[in-house]
Amino acid sequence: MGLIFEIENLKKSFGDNLVLKDINFNVESGEVVSIIGSSGSGKSTLLRCINLLEEPGGGKIKFHGEDILEKDSSINKYRTKVGMVFQSFNLFNNMSVLENCVIGQIKVLKRNREEAVTIAEEFLKKVGMYPFKDAKPKSLSGGQKQRVAIARSLSMSPEVLLFDEPTSALDPEMVSEVLKVMNDLANDGLTMIVVTHEMGFARDVSNRVLFMDKGVIAEDSEAKEFFKNPKTERAKEFLSKVL
Repeated sequence: MGLIFEIENLKKSFGDNLVLKDINFNVESGEVVSIIGSSGSGKSTLLRCINLLEEPGGGKIKFHGEDILEKDSSINKYRTKVGMVFQSFNLFNNMSVLENCVIGQIKVLKRNREEAVTIAEEFLKKVGMYPFKDAKPKSLSGGQKQRVAIARSLSMSPEVLLFDEPTSALDPEMVSEVLKVMNDLANDGLTMIVVTHEMGFARDVSNRVLFMDKGVIAEDSEAKEFFKNPKTERAKEFLSKVL
């Protein structure tokens, strides 16, 4: 499989508030890792540090063995390999669905337009949004917007996709359409790190679960094992509330 990420002794503070304390874990190629835990446990901050949207206060983030926090590493090159799907979609409202999926390829990856359109259309078909390619985001439902956002990320040919609570802004009936797309991507072997409240997804689709509590990883175990047999009292308490 091969190691993609090695996170070592990662820390992050906001002022005096230590949000991440000494975080350590690895991610293998093709793994789906769900990060779960109660609000305020540091899940989204961890994801934003991995994507360098937040600057860690210490530690290492090794991507294929190279620490991306070193001064001479190229953040832009790294970001083309590590895509991010946000809870609020972050689509360009003045552009069509297709243009949303094309523009990054042309500007960042320097693909020609014809190639970029072909790739964008392929992924819009994959997420079931090809019929809406000429629509503007404002005419779409939340679930449709999120599927476009996923297609846009996939169009950049990432090695890893990070998902930050991709269903939390959606109405309940739209959650399943987004989870289905994510399930399909997992079956295709895409490496994914997912911060989620969807316990069914964490249990049934992930290979591994990281359970966070108060800024530390309290448990790191195989998904089925975690849900069947959590080791810490805190995890048992959490699961009894959410399941």
